[in-house]
Amino acid sequence: MYYAWYNLPVYQPIHHSRGIYRSQHAPMRPYPPVDPTILSQSVKEFQTLMQQSELLLNKLSDTEYSTKLMETAQQGNQSEVDHLIQSIDGFYVPVQISYTPSGIIFDMESPAVSQGANCCTLKITLKWGK
Repeated sequence: MYYAWYNLPVYQPIHHSRGIYRSQHAPMRPYPPVDPTILSQSVKEFQTLMQQSELLLNKLSDTEYSTKLMETAQQGNQSEVDHLIQSIDGFYVPVQISYTPSGIIFDMESPAVSQGANCCTLKITLKWGK
């Protein structure tokens, strides 16, 4: 038997007439020593994304603002949609915005992406129509 997602063979127990004697296990792959440095950096970057997403969601809860955003998107004016989002006070992370008649998607990237790093992203999908 072979599980492609692990890329390791899985050995079945050896069966004999008297029962199962032993089980062969998949060989252990050597792993490098654990270093949580990169994970810690990713967590910090993601915490920034969470703070930025809170700013975004708070602004979107403003009915006047969200009406203007939806009307602008309905007109297909992507540059104005981008401008409306980037004009949110304190919002600075790179974001890709796409929308349809039924919703809007914000793909937020870590601020470190401008320095060549790409540790994490946050995708927010919101429904705004049927």
